[in-house]
Amino acid sequence: MTEIIGVRFKSGGKQYYFDPKGVSVTPGQGVIIETSRGLEYGECVQGNTMVEDEAVVQPLRPLIRLATDKDLETVAKNREKEKRAFSICLEKIAAHGLDMKLVEVEYSFEGNKILFFFTSDGRVDFRALVKDLAGVFHARIELRQIGVRDEAKMLGGLGICGRPLCCASFLDEFQPVSIKMAKTQNLSLNPTKISGTCGRLMCCLKYEQEAYEDAVHRMPKNDSFVETPEGVGNICQLDLLKETVKVRLEGVQPDTPKTFHHSEVRVVRSGKGKRPEDYVAPPLEELAKLRKVTPVEEPRTLSGGITAALTSLGMGEEPAEARRSGSRRRRRGGGESQSQQQPKREENKPAQKAAQPKPQQRPKAEAKPKAESKPAAEKPAAEGQQGGEKKRPRRRYHRRPKGDKPQNPT
Repeated sequence: MTEIIGVRFKSGGKQYYFDPKGVSVTPGQGVIIETSRGLEYGECVQGNTMVEDEAVVQPLRPLIRLATDKDLETVAKNREKEKRAFSICLEKIAAHGLDMKLVEVEYSFEGNKILFFFTSDGRVDFRALVKDLAGVFHARIELRQIGVRDEAKMLGGLGICGRPLCCASFLDEFQPVSIKMAKTQNLSLNPTKISGTCGRLMCCLKYEQEAYEDAVHRMPKNDSFVETPEGVGNICQLDLLKETVKVRLEGVQPDTPKTFHHSEVRVVRSGKGKRPEDYVAPPLEELAKLRKVTPVEEPRTLSGGITAALTSLGMGEEPAEARRSGSRRRRRGGGESQSQQQPKREENKPAQKAAQPKPQQRPKAEAKPKAESKPAAEKPAAEGQQGGEKKRPRRRYHRRPKGDKPQNPT
């Protein structure tokens, strides 16, 4: 087990694990952490916790100290410097005529390094810009190009739902989102309706994708020919959330489809949309029973259909233990023989059938002597051969063992 604390450097950013070095830290406290970029200020979001050794990547960076009032003043001064550096960088970008959009400026805790985040449609040659910025700030300058989703995460804002952006509030990492998710959820493929503030597909499409995929597997396909309690027809619309289907019934106006639950629908042809040629619709009395049918899981055996049929008739298979005990009694002679069990089965028969005389058994016919086999000479000639000619014997070739050489004739 390893003791860790969770630290976040930005609001809505990713959480990182560090070694507390025996110091008790509570969530909300400011801490000074040693990172690959030097000393950094962060906020504790998870107190001292013991986790498995496999859950962390060794070695863990150590905790230097809890943030003091002086450290908080240094952080506040860096925030003021960031605003000034942002305005200066905008002027330099305009002076060099670069096609780039400055997003954010970040000062390191010690003030010896400045990060400039920007977005651009293509590659930008900013070597001259770096030289000008280094001459102004006398610090190490680093320009980093980011994507539009990272830009929305840094700037924040409100989504079309009216709540703060997910990426800026609780999402640690971006999840892959595809247009297939919008199709599965029956959403409009209009880009303005399924895109977020960043211009990419909304991250919330990923949240309910598994539930929609499960509903798609359980429900019939669109345009399938089905049987319903009110008749037969084709499915024209699916509602995955309510798990209902709309069916255009035959003999009814197509503008008035009926709504049924997917358990009340029996699929005849899946996804074809045409009525089978040899299909005969059952009577409405039989179709009306679909409302009362509840899906029952069939027993999972090798012969599932046969087992289900025998179970419905009350003729299920005997348990294996009972079969073994019965066969053991029969071998020992302790069980009842077949002749002793026969009267018990006949007691339930009517008296009239028992009084009828048994039909006399037909005597067995005497076995006829086998006809003597004809000699080979008297057999008729095979087809394709002339009558009276003997069939030429077939040659047999024997395989010679390996290593044996044929002997020369003397």
